[in-house]
Amino acid sequence: MRCLIVDDSAQFRTTASTILQRGGISVVGTASNTADALRCYQELQPDVTLVDVDLGAESGFDVVQALHEVGAPASGMILISTHAESDFTDLIAVSPVSGFLPKFAFSTQAVRNLAGSA
Repeated sequence: MRCLIVDDSAQFRTTASTILQRGGISVVGTASNTADALRCYQELQPDVTLVDVDLGAESGFDVVQALHEVGAPASGMILISTHAESDFTDLIAVSPVSGFLPKFAFSTQAVRNLAGSA
C-alpha cells in the first residue's frame, strides 16, 4: 500500500511516516496544503491519502473534495485530526472519504482497516 500524507504539521508528517513505514505501508509523499496535495496525488497516484482536517488557513474537507474531483476514490481517502470525530460528524458524512481517524488512535492497522486493506 502506497500512502500520501497531507498535514500542515511537519512533526506529524515525520512521525506518521515512520509509523506507517515500520508497519509496511510505503509513504510516497507528503504535502502541507491543497496545491501540494493535488500535485503529489496526480504525480504519485497513492493507494491511500491521509488528510488533516485542519490545515492552518485551509480545510481538509476542501482538500478531499478537490482530490476527489481529480479522480481520487473515496475509498482511498481518510480524514485525520486531533479533534474528536463528533466535532465533524455531519461534514464527514457528506465528504468523499472512507472514514475518520483521530490522531491519538493513529496506527498502521487503523489506516489499513479504513482503507479496506486489512
